[in-house]
Amino acid sequence: MKIPMRSMLWAFMLIFALGAASIAAAQSEVRVNKLIELFESDQPAFGLLSFDYSLNNARSLASSGLDFIMIDMEHAPFDVERLRLFLLGMTNKRSIMAKDNLQPDVAPFVRIPAAGGAGELIAQAKQVLDVGVYGIMFPAVHNREQAELAVRAMRYPQVNGSPDMEPAGLRGRNPSNAVWYWGIPDYMAKADVWPLDPQGELLAVMSIESPQGVENIEEIVTVPGLGGIFIGPSDLSTSMGHASPAAPEVEAAIQTVLGACLEHDVPCAITTGPGSVRQRIEQGFRFVTVGADGGLSSGAANALRLGLEAAGRD
Repeated sequence: MKIPMRSMLWAFMLIFALGAASIAAAQSEVRVNKLIELFESDQPAFGLLSFDYSLNNARSLASSGLDFIMIDMEHAPFDVERLRLFLLGMTNKRSIMAKDNLQPDVAPFVRIPAAGGAGELIAQAKQVLDVGVYGIMFPAVHNREQAELAVRAMRYPQVNGSPDMEPAGLRGRNPSNAVWYWGIPDYMAKADVWPLDPQGELLAVMSIESPQGVENIEEIVTVPGLGGIFIGPSDLSTSMGHASPAAPEVEAAIQTVLGACLEHDVPCAITTGPGSVRQRIEQGFRFVTVGADGGLSSGAANALRLGLEAAGRD
């Protein structure tokens, strides 16, 4: 029996609608930002520093088993168009269909250059957020004022009467690419900083890599809207006048920052490798990088395996 074309078309539309409804229903119960989901369930997260903007690397990282990548636009070129293509390359349609939700297996974040004055920082933050990243790492945060500006750069001005009007947002409104990339209908409601907004899906991460940042850590970690601290051992050791991050004074500074984060329940991150990832997880670090680019090297893959075992996620 020949099925009329119109009937086939209606059947196809019905199947598509049911599939979309299924994904939408599942998505309402799942965080878009995988890192926040792991933080809320007290699970550590594992990531990679990425300097390679190629589509091949994006595809490799999208199915790497990592939880997040930190796309480094501080030491690599600040190129928003390349970032847009990279995020497109990380879109794993097969995984979306298999999971029935829109949470990326690997959440993309960006470290911006943040060079110059406030205007440049605000512009850089706006551009990468409008492309669709799930958070920003701000390098070389030395004091509370810098952390407050970073948070404000990530926030939209809030609707009158909102319980979290402050810190007042400075982000301009043109998120068309981010709305498309996230794939959710209520982007504006979700595009706020966690945990200040419990439903927010953006993370504002401050990088501590100077003696001033260590000295002011208590004031920095209590900034409303701050979502995490990232310790940069190499830059920290250099700024402290030491040739190696292994210097006891550098480790003491690292523990000072970690202690403040643990006291205030702020996720703390640090770079690791196979020889340190277990120790850092046991010390209380909530998210760590296990290597750098080029897919997963054998060392990074081994560090990831050890970290997952230490976290009980094997």
